[in-house]
Amino acid sequence: MVSLNQSRERYSGTHLTADLLKEPSGRFENFCRMSFEDFEELLQKIEPVVSKKDTRWRKAIPGKERLALTLRFLASGDSFKSLHYLFKISAQLISSIVPEVCSALIKVLSNVIQIPSNESEWKNIAKQFENIWNFPHCIGSMDGKHITIQAPINSGSEFYNYKQYFSVVLMALVDADYNFIFADCGCQGRLSDGAVFRNTEL
Repeated sequence: MVSLNQSRERYSGTHLTADLLKEPSGRFENFCRMSFEDFEELLQKIEPVVSKKDTRWRKAIPGKERLALTLRFLASGDSFKSLHYLFKISAQLISSIVPEVCSALIKVLSNVIQIPSNESEWKNIAKQFENIWNFPHCIGSMDGKHITIQAPINSGSEFYNYKQYFSVVLMALVDADYNFIFADCGCQGRLSDGAVFRNTEL
């Protein structure tokens, strides 16, 4: 009897992204929440950091699958147990892959999200909003999202939100073309949008 994890290569575990690409109607984009071109660009940047070497006992999980797994986790919020069945990778290994890939993404993308540094750059964003969306005097579109967490030890209800689960808040600002120009994560889920905004560097 072959276990689920051992059957990864026998079945579709390491070919999941390839299988999704064969599907019509944008299944890959829906699965990873980005185009395959953007996925490949990200992969080129982080693959040297996250890839592992094969050993005599096992083949390493490819960088492509590590990235797809992490993007799926970030996009869906699925549990590691649920992703275990989808990717045929143990929940224990997933728990180390996700933070590792996230750290690599932060490292390679740290210079991509840049907040405007002077008045003319803010005015250019306002002009874009007026030209594209017919919305004058707007310098960014902002929203927040609750990210589910396990309650930190001895935190009481500090992170317990109005939706009745524990979370931290991701707050982000985008320009008229949906490009992120600012992001902040970590405020307690119990805080209102206004309180989260007051606690950001923005």
